[in-house]
Amino acid sequence: MSNICQVTGRKPSFGRSISHSHRVTNRRWNANIQTQRFWVPSEKRWVKLRVSAKGIKTINKKGIETVIADMRRRGEKV
Repeated sequence: MSNICQVTGRKPSFGRSISHSHRVTNRRWNANIQTQRFWVPSEKRWVKLRVSAKGIKTINKKGIETVIADMRRRGEKV
C-alpha cells in the first residue's frame, strides 16, 4: 500500500544520512500515515481514509464534509 496521505498528499521524502565517520547512506523519512474512520453525517456512513497526522488536524479544523468535497473535486474516490 502506498504511503501517501489522501487529504494533504504527503509522501515520503528522501535524503542522506551522514555518520560520525562521514559515510553517506541514503535514507527515507516516512509520513505519519494512519488509517482512520470518519463519520459523514450527510451520507450517513463511515469513510475509511489513510491520513497523516496533519491530515487529521486539517479534518478537525475544516470538517469532514469540506475535506471530502475537496477530495472529490480532485478526482479521488471516497
